[in-house]
Amino acid sequence: MTLTLKKQGIIYIVATPIGNLGDVSVRAIETLQSVDKIACEDTRHSQRLLQHFAIKKPLIALHEQNEREMAIKLLEGVEQGESLALISDAGTPLISDPGYTLVRLAHQRGVRVIPIPGPSALIAALSASGLASRFIFEGFLSPKAIARQKHLETLAKERRTVVFFEAPHRIIETLQSMVQIFGETREAVIARELTKTFETIRLGTLSELLNATQSDPNQVRGEFVILVSGFTEEKINSGEALTPEAEHTLKILLSELSLKQATSLAAKITGQSRHLLYETAIQWKAE
Repeated sequence: MTLTLKKQGIIYIVATPIGNLGDVSVRAIETLQSVDKIACEDTRHSQRLLQHFAIKKPLIALHEQNEREMAIKLLEGVEQGESLALISDAGTPLISDPGYTLVRLAHQRGVRVIPIPGPSALIAALSASGLASRFIFEGFLSPKAIARQKHLETLAKERRTVVFFEAPHRIIETLQSMVQIFGETREAVIARELTKTFETIRLGTLSELLNATQSDPNQVRGEFVILVSGFTEEKINSGEALTPEAEHTLKILLSELSLKQATSLAAKITGQSRHLLYETAIQWKAE
């Protein structure tokens, strides 16, 4: 008697539109039409996308709360021959979205993973930013102020463009933290509502972008990509220089206070730029 072994299925990582449905690829539609199941973050959100393209497939919720348990279940089905597509609410999956556990386990268990490339807010924003194309991606910052500032401090001397995602209810606080850590004059770009009706891409200093966002309630709506230009020595060395007295004062204060407190107090005592004092302190820490 000859045994017939069932062929193992495949997991497809499918990019979907970030706003404009016209950005979906033919290959993405064909893939979603052909698979047995589709895993997604929010079944209600993804159902609207599938209805638009007349795709009728079972939707399985895969999110942060159930990812470990659901990944194992989905993989069991794939190993029995089912094909599975993974999509996110918008854009390319796993870019600050759930799915890492599923894909990692798939590789460990010898399951084939195929990317179906397409829209990405990260790449779309970078391509239209006018900033250097060498970049690092940091995703979403911590919603907690202290953790957010400490994370930004580690990036203060990063020479590549630094890219972040941010939600509307935290955009002002995040920009304020960036002004404090990177300085008012650091060049940056805010890309808001990419590919949608009210898309906005604005280039300016962090201070200018903060003021523009604060002054217009419409600019606090939607989803954001923030791109911060890389650090250059000129941003410290150009213009005003610290006096020896200011350097001495700053060093004393740094030995007793936090970076933010020391630079703020040093600016009041010496009359020199808080931004210059802060950038100098960051440079000392890196040396």
